[in-house]
Amino acid sequence: MKIGILTGGGDCPGLNPVIRAVVRQAINNGDNVVGIRYGWKGLLNKEVEELTLQKISGILPRGGTILGTSRTNPYKDENGPSNIEKNFKELGLDALVAIGGEDTLGVANKLYKERKLNVVGVPKTIDNDLSATDFTFGFDTAVNIVTECLDRLHTTAESHNRIMVVEVMGRHAGWIATYGGMAGGADYILVPEIPIDIEEVIESIRKRHKRGKNFSIIVVAEGATFKDDTYYVQEKELDEFGHIKLGGIGNALGEILKNKLKYDVRVTVLGHIQRGGSPTAFDRVLGTRFGVKAYDLIKKSKFGCMCALSGNKIIEVPLDEAVKELKTVDMEIYNISKLFFG
Repeated sequence: MKIGILTGGGDCPGLNPVIRAVVRQAINNGDNVVGIRYGWKGLLNKEVEELTLQKISGILPRGGTILGTSRTNPYKDENGPSNIEKNFKELGLDALVAIGGEDTLGVANKLYKERKLNVVGVPKTIDNDLSATDFTFGFDTAVNIVTECLDRLHTTAESHNRIMVVEVMGRHAGWIATYGGMAGGADYILVPEIPIDIEEVIESIRKRHKRGKNFSIIVVAEGATFKDDTYYVQEKELDEFGHIKLGGIGNALGEILKNKLKYDVRVTVLGHIQRGGSPTAFDRVLGTRFGVKAYDLIKKSKFGCMCALSGNKIIEVPLDEAVKELKTVDMEIYNISKLFFG
């Protein structure tokens, strides 16, 4: 068999362990793997390279993706899907492993249903917002980075009696904010799922000060909104999947708190730091298990499926189920974090 593999959307710690596992499994079983460069863009342009054992040597601890990535959407071009199908056949591919989030896997699902391409999916997103899987790789690494940053900000906040507002990633779901905030001892966590009640936040900070705590750490997800539904964006121009570039909620919140409380307020935007660097042990193992499962799905001709983590088991689920809706924060978990507000 000749298997293609691509990584699409934002980069993420754990992508290389998936690639490594697919290639190792395939070569061990006498199959060939070609890497498709820059996501769906590479399949549109037939930019491929053979993946050998030498090519994957040493990539387990590396962040990012050795194949490169892009936010290319083949369905933005009228001829895009037909060109994907044509190139799939011309490259002699028997199957394709698509590693990505809602956008990349949404395209994979369409190509499977509409073009009958032999595609399997692997869930990747630091936001952990894909349905049908308990966790996606990359999330644990991002949470660990946020936790470490909060630990460091605690010391300076306490030394200077400051309110520190920390903006983290999370467009539609506040998983990183919730888990990172809980692990890092945040004093308030604001997520896209719940509109910000600024008076509630202020009252919580005042409550802390009354009991002698002269500093506060506020974590806010980039996609959080105030009750008037105001989004804060860096750029209004849409990407190929219709997304705006979010950013700015942290600074807006900081200004409001500074004006209303008259305290010293500082804002830290973690941004792409959360995406970068070496994956955690958890993400290396999860990515490896997903890669092994993806190859297994191909050998069993279970196309149109995605690998998923259920409890401690790696299972397969239909791509339809994985991309039908975003997985937002479990309010039971968020309510645990609220016990430590104020």
